[in-house]
Amino acid sequence: MTAQSADQGPEAGLSDAAEAASALDMLLSDAALGIARRFRPDGAALRFALGLARRPRTVAGRAASLAAELGRVAAGRSAIAPARRDRRFADQAWTSNPVLSRTVQAYLALAGTAEMLVADAGLDWRDGERMRFVLSNLIDAAAPSNNPLISPVAWKAVIDSGGLSVLRGLRALASDLSAPPRVPAMVTPDAFEVGRDLAATPGAVVARSEVCELIQYEPVTATVYQFPLLVVPPMINKFYITDLAPGRSMIEYLVSQGHQVFAISWRNPDARHRDWDTDTYGAAVADALGAVRSICRAPQASISALCSGGMTAAMVAAHLSGAGRLTELATLCLGVTVLDQAQAGTAGAMIGERTAALAIAASRARGYLDGRSLAEVFAWLRPNDLIWNYWVNNYLQGQPPPPFDILYWNADTTRLPAAVHRDFIKLALANALTRPGAATMLGSPVDLSKVDIDSYVVAGIADHLCPWQSCYRAAALLGGSTRFVLSTSGHIASMVNPPSNPKATFQTGPGDDNPADPADWLRAAQTVPGSWWPDYSAWLGDRSGARQQRPGQLGNADYPPLQAAPGSYVLDR
Repeated sequence: MTAQSADQGPEAGLSDAAEAASALDMLLSDAALGIARRFRPDGAALRFALGLARRPRTVAGRAASLAAELGRVAAGRSAIAPARRDRRFADQAWTSNPVLSRTVQAYLALAGTAEMLVADAGLDWRDGERMRFVLSNLIDAAAPSNNPLISPVAWKAVIDSGGLSVLRGLRALASDLSAPPRVPAMVTPDAFEVGRDLAATPGAVVARSEVCELIQYEPVTATVYQFPLLVVPPMINKFYITDLAPGRSMIEYLVSQGHQVFAISWRNPDARHRDWDTDTYGAAVADALGAVRSICRAPQASISALCSGGMTAAMVAAHLSGAGRLTELATLCLGVTVLDQAQAGTAGAMIGERTAALAIAASRARGYLDGRSLAEVFAWLRPNDLIWNYWVNNYLQGQPPPPFDILYWNADTTRLPAAVHRDFIKLALANALTRPGAATMLGSPVDLSKVDIDSYVVAGIADHLCPWQSCYRAAALLGGSTRFVLSTSGHIASMVNPPSNPKATFQTGPGDDNPADPADWLRAAQTVPGSWWPDYSAWLGDRSGARQQRPGQLGNADYPPLQAAPGSYVLDR
C-alpha cells in the first residue's frame, strides 16, 4: 500500500491490499527466475503506452494538472503533504526546511500523477498488476528520504557519529550484496537463538521421518481436551512462526488453554529431495495425524494449518473424505490460506505456460527453490516497509536493525523441493482446487465440497500475499460450516496476534452463514476488541470432546520421545 493510500479509510485499505497482492503462480515463478524479470519491459509496458496514446486528452489533462501543482509547489502555495502514517518524512526537517518540503511535495505530486496514469490506461487485471508493481517500486525507490545527499537523518547520523555512520553503512551494504537475498538485512543473525528465545515452548520430538519431525508439547493444565490439535506450518518456512518468543507464541497460548498441541517441523530439503511433491507432504500430514491420534488415544484430531500448509492440509482432508475417513478429523483451521487462486473476479493465471515452464525448469535444474529467493520476492512486494526502511536505517544511518522475532523467522529461510514447486505452480495455473477432481492427493480426487466438517478460516486485513477476499472464498469451497475471522495486520502479523497486544481487534460475521460476496460479509461484520486467539481456542474447545486428566508423559510406546523440542530439523540451514 502506498503512502498516499494509507489514510483513505478502511475500505480503501482493503482494496489496496488486494491490488498489491500477487498470484501464487507469479510469486513462485519470480522466485525461480529472479525478481529482475518483473522490471524488464514486456508486453504490459507496450499496452500501457498504447492505452495512454489512445487517451491523449486524459494524458494532457494529467500533465496540465501536474504542471499547475508543481507551480504551486515552487511558489510555496501547495497543500500536498505526506500521509500522517508515512514514516519516511517523519523528521521535522522535511517540513521545516523550505527546500526539503518543496522536494517532498514535488515527489508526491509526480508519484500521484504516475499512479493515476496506470488507472487511466484501461489495462486488464494482469497488465495492471505488472505495471503497478514496476511503477510503485520505481516511485518508492525515488523517494527523497532514500537519497543520502539530502536525507536529514543521514546527515544527523554523520554529525553525531563523526562520520563513522558512513563507514558502518558501507560495510553493511557490502555484506548484504555479497549473498542472497541481496536486500537490506532486517535483523542481525545473532538477534535470537532458536530453542532459547524462539521455539521455546517445552515439548519433545515424538516421531521423525525423512520429511519432518512431529513435536508434542507438554500440557500445563490439570485437564486437557480429548481431541488433540496438529499444527501444519508452511513448507517454505520454519514451523516456529507458531511458537515465537514466550508471550507471543500461539502454541504456548493454546497449551495454556488445555489443548493437546502437536506441530510438524519440516525438514529443510536440498537437491537430494528434488522429487518430494505434494503427495510427499500430504502423506506426512496424514501420518502425523495418525500418530497424534494414537498418542492421545483419540478418535479424532483437529488441524490448524497456515499458508501453503493450509493448501496441503485441505487436500489431505479431501483425501480423507474420499477414503471414507473424514471422521478422523474433528475440525480444520486455515490461516492466511488461498484455495481459490482467482483474483478480483478474474479466473486464470498471472503468468503464461512458457514462463511457468521456465520457472519449473529452473528449480528442477537446481533441485529446489531457494528460500532466500522467495524472501527477496516478498521484500519487493512491500519495498517501503521491507527494503527502503532498512536502507535508511542500515546504510544511511549506519545502525543495526532492531531485533524483531517475526523478521528473524522470516530471514531463517528454507528451501522448497523442485517437485512441490512444480505442483504448486500447476495448481495455481489451473486454479485446480476450485474444481472437483482437477487435482489429486494420495490418489484421491480433491473435492473440497466433500470436506463437510466445521472449519475456522482466518485472514489478515492488510495481507499483501494472500488478500483476505481470496482467503474468504475458502468458505464457499469447503463443505461444512465455516467461521470466517478477519484479523488485523498483514500476512504474518495477523497470525502472531497474542492477547497481550492492546491494539488487537478482529472482525466476525453475525453467524457462520457467509454470503458469496466478501464485501457483503464485511458490511455485516462486527469488530471485536482483542486477539482472535481466544475466539479460536473457545471455538476449538467446543469441538474437541470432553476434558480429561492430562497425560503423565509425552509420546507412547510406539512414539517415544526422541529429543527435546524444538528438535533438530528446525536448526538445519
